[in-house]
Amino acid sequence: MARSSREVAERTGRRILEASTEAFASRGYARVKLEEVAAAAGVTRGAVYHRYASKEALFAGVLAKVMSAVAVEVEGIADGVPDDDPFVGLEAGCLAFVRAATSPGVRRILLVDGPAVVGWEAWRELDADHSRRTLEAGLEPIRSEGLLRGDPSAAAILLSGALNEAALWVAAAEDPEVAMQSVAETFPLLLNALRV
Repeated sequence: MARSSREVAERTGRRILEASTEAFASRGYARVKLEEVAAAAGVTRGAVYHRYASKEALFAGVLAKVMSAVAVEVEGIADGVPDDDPFVGLEAGCLAFVRAATSPGVRRILLVDGPAVVGWEAWRELDADHSRRTLEAGLEPIRSEGLLRGDPSAAAILLSGALNEAALWVAAAEDPEVAMQSVAETFPLLLNALRV
């Protein structure tokens, strides 16, 4: 019986996160009401409040889920690059981050509402737990092979800042595809500055 109750609770939690992710992505934090999320998830408003103390707490859960999904996507792309040069995988992962962060289902949650709703410090902590951690993992084989110029921690911070700014720039561009192409052409020049 306890297992069945736990499975139901987990399924309910997933439905709430899925419904709220879709709502926040399409309408933005300010326009979403918890009653709408509950209805879309097929649960009561009380079920939402049972898991999340407030709309802000629900959004923070969605933001963490989105950041985690982006990190998994980036890691998969970087790890899937068949090349002996670890810079090639790092570059692929970095560009995948910009593409993922600017995709329609992610952009508003990650780049627009995220910092405003949870606050800059909390957003940076989440970013460090996901994106920067992924960057540090991508830099590790480069460092261990003696191919990295400079401090790996500083390199991760600098690349993280550059990639977040690139994502904001692409997202706000009149033609995001042209902006993304410019990032893809220019980013390797920045990355090569770290190469020994």
